Parts: sequence; structure tokens; C-alpha cells
Amino acid sequence: MSYRRTIKIVCGFAGGSAVLVVAAAAAEYQGCFGHTRAARWSLFNVLQAAQPAGNRTVESTGNAWDFNWDKRDPSALLTNGKKKEVVSEDPSSEQDNGKPKATRNILLIRHSQYNLSGNGDHERILTPLGREQAEFTGQRLAALGLKYDIMVHSTMARATETANIISKYLPGVELVSCDLLREGAPIQPVPPVTHWKPDAVQYHEDGARIEAAFRRYIHRADPKQKEDSYEIIVCHANVIRYFVCRALQFPPEGWLRIGLNNGSITWLTVRPSGRVALRTLGDSGFMPPDKLTRT
Repeated sequence: MSYRRTIKIVCGFAGGSAVLVVAAAAAEYQGCFGHTRAARWSLFNVLQAAQPAGNRTVESTGNAWDFNWDKRDPSALLTNGKKKEVVSEDPSSEQDNGKPKATRNILLIRHSQYNLSGNGDHERILTPLGREQAEFTGQRLAALGLKYDIMVHSTMARATETANIISKYLPGVELVSCDLLREGAPIQPVPPVTHWKPDAVQYHEDGARIEAAFRRYIHRADPKQKEDSYEIIVCHANVIRYFVCRALQFPPEGWLRIGLNNGSITWLTVRPSGRVALRTLGDSGFMPPDKLTRT
């Protein structure tokens, strides 16, 4: 079989992506072995590997989506340990009234670059570049043209300052602070890292607080909410990464595998059904490349 003929046959099976692999096999066939059995088997193995998977499938992990992850699934709500009794003459209407109808959009903003050498939180304020980054983030949020309902921020200096700068571009949006959103160690990462090893007590204390923040802010809409909402949360990388893993029902121990630029935007949507989608993760494409940092 000629070299060109071999290329055509394999590309017909596996598409253009197999060309380089087949070229190497054909060269081996012609130059190293000649027309020998070894060469024919070598080429056969390449052909077999290059073919579509067909019936071969990746095994499922067996982890089903938990629709009641936020304990707000109407079908699972209980009253005094018993299923809620329907008292309306129209049971279907009663059930519909208890279902969420709006989608919550939660935009998680990582604070801008700050002074790492500051002595205590009060000195760890934004750098000149950090303030510039916050300006870019504020401009981006305003340009999206969304009707923001509220902006909540961590009480740490760098997050508070970032939120204050952003708020200049979002007049009329209520600004609220929250201690639960402070930076911390949410859970021991897997795999472990050598450059950052908090004490076990820090994971124990910070983890409970950050989990409480997740439960407060990441959930489906209340049934009384009629329109889709857009909420901004300005906080920290560890908090955001943990929120993303928890919301998507990924193993939370993997939070440290995610990297986020300063001033970046992570966008979660929570549907009335309880489904969660990640629209953007650490988006900072609205900043010039020379303004990007991850400190």
C-alpha cells in the first residue's frame, strides 16, 4: 500500500487530526521495517487507535445531580417533619405558587491588586494598579447594562475599597458589607500544596464561615421573586473558588486548582429548577494585558 493511499484511508476513518500519527506510522512502515509483518501490525495498531470510539464509553462516576442542594426544592419542603398539606381547592395552583419562577444571576468579583506587605488588614489596601483594575471592572459591569439589585462585599479593606470604586459606575445600587465573605481557608485542598499550609483549626473555623456564606448567598430564588435578579458579590479568590465548586457540585477539595485574576468576574446562574450554570469564570478580558495580575 502506498504512503498516500495509507493517509487517505486513515483520514477517512479518523479525520484530519490523524494525519501526523499516520505519517509517522507510514514512515516507520517504509523506512524502518520494509514490508514486514512487524510493520503491518504497527500500522494496524495506529489505525485502530485513530478510529472513533464507537461503542466505547467513559464510565459514569455515579454521582447524580442533587436538585435539593439548597434545601429549597418545593417537592421536598417539609412542615413539622411532614409533607405540606394542600388546603386550596386547586392543588395544582397551590403547588405552582410555591415554585420559584425567577433566575438568580450572581456575579462574583475578586478584589483588585493590594499591598501584600501591609501590616494587618487595615494596611493591605489597593495599589495604584489595583485601583485602576477596579475602575475597569466597574466600567465592565456598567457596560453589561444589567439591572443590579444589590452589591455585597467582604469587610476586608481590599474588598471594601474595590466595591467602593465599582459602585461609582453603578449609581443607585445598594452597597452592603458582610463578615462572612472575608478571605480564609475553606477546606483542605486536594492535591495538597507545599507553599500554603494553614493550621487545621483555621480550616475548621474559616470553612464553617465560608460555607455559611455559600448557603446565605448561593441558592435558587424565593417563590415570591417575580423577575430575574442580578447581584454582585465582591470578595476573595478562595471564597469564589469554593463557591464555584459547591454550586456546580464538584468536589470542593479541588478549589485550589482554579486561578482568578484580580478584578475578574465570575458569573453563576441559579435556575428556578435548582440547576446551576457557570457563565464566566475569572473573566478579565476587559482589561489590557499589561494590567492583569493574580496576587
